[in-house]
Amino acid sequence: MTRRHDHLLLAALLALVVAVSAGIYLGVPTGPARTAGPVTERATGPSAAPASTGVWVGSWSASPAGAEPGTGTDGLAGRSLRNVVHTGVGGTHARITLSNLYGRQPLIITRATIALSAGEDTAAAVPGSMRRLTSAGSPRIVVPAGEQLVSDPVELRIPYDSDVLVTTYSPTGAGPVTHHPRARQLSYAARGDLAAEASGAGYTARVESWRYLTALDVLSHESEGTVVVLGDSLTDGVTSSVGRNRRWTDVLSDRLREAVASGADGVPRYSVVNQGISGNQVLTDGLGRPADNPSGLERFDRDVLERTGVRVVVIALGVNDILRHPGTADPDRILDGLRTLTDRAHARGVKVVGATLMPFFGHRGYTDAREGVRQRINAEIRAGGVFDAVADFDGAVRDGYDPRRLAGEYDSGDHLHPSDRGYARMGAVFPLPALRGSAPVRL
Repeated sequence: MTRRHDHLLLAALLALVVAVSAGIYLGVPTGPARTAGPVTERATGPSAAPASTGVWVGSWSASPAGAEPGTGTDGLAGRSLRNVVHTGVGGTHARITLSNLYGRQPLIITRATIALSAGEDTAAAVPGSMRRLTSAGSPRIVVPAGEQLVSDPVELRIPYDSDVLVTTYSPTGAGPVTHHPRARQLSYAARGDLAAEASGAGYTARVESWRYLTALDVLSHESEGTVVVLGDSLTDGVTSSVGRNRRWTDVLSDRLREAVASGADGVPRYSVVNQGISGNQVLTDGLGRPADNPSGLERFDRDVLERTGVRVVVIALGVNDILRHPGTADPDRILDGLRTLTDRAHARGVKVVGATLMPFFGHRGYTDAREGVRQRINAEIRAGGVFDAVADFDGAVRDGYDPRRLAGEYDSGDHLHPSDRGYARMGAVFPLPALRGSAPVRL
């Protein structure tokens, strides 16, 4: 055999190896599988998303919090539901998660779309941005009762810090509707199948909640992982300005992006998603089966560990365990619950940052005994015996003359929830270096 033949044979073998390697690589998922129970996996089907163009991360999310009152019979059949969500990071492709956790029969969606919003406080879409969403290549999306489903990805260039419209139309009843109330964001509804309507003219009904939609993921060059914040109304932002994205998590998201853009040393390229539920507790579920407002312990896998690209969890829970206990809450039980959440995160390689509990003197639930419980929990958190790192929200927003109360400029007026300025303060003092690194190695 000649040297030329040797070279041709070697070249052919190398080409075969490269082709096989590429095929193996393209078969690797671009993001972690959703395996929360129960979850309907996105079946293998046509995908517009190439494997080598970015990382799947969370751009927005909201926890399914309960069954929407008044929807138990028809489940809003025959209506188009246009959810407005705000992106924390941009990407070239998108996919959504729909939840039918509280439904008693399958949710049958005959048309679902995603589009860029034409502006603030509008149901109109940017012309040419409307995309139809599918599941396993089919435009008919079926979410079984008690489950959730991830759509196929679609190609759509989504900017960061922008509003996105996600619309679903179901001709049949699937009640009750799974929703996230007190969203501090106006979404819309219309009668009939107007899911593909770009003008938004038919969307005359407004609602301050998100229906069925629980996540928007993007294939992104801007981020390499997701920070998931598990919290209560203080994270949900129930007293922040509607439609202005002034929750403390929004401020944190902006700070992270600005720090990375400025070349700040060691600041990770992460997105931030908000899994706050108003009234949420570490230990106790709400009423119903499945429970409205499930506890942090109950929802941790689904709302934190199953989120796309999770690298860090921030835990900001505990105040409601104190305020909603009929007697004096046991600080040791609350601390044990928080440590359990930390252990579960570590078992999945996720780092944990915990927040101190903010003051509530002047609120109707205040007692000196409950203040003592709060102080005991905060002392343990600050001592480093609960989380990997600490965000000291208590120290940042309390009154300098009376640490039992919120400083006046940070108080919304109910002596528990912050004002927009208070949320801005929380986001501003969050220690960005605490997001670096990974969970401690378990020996």
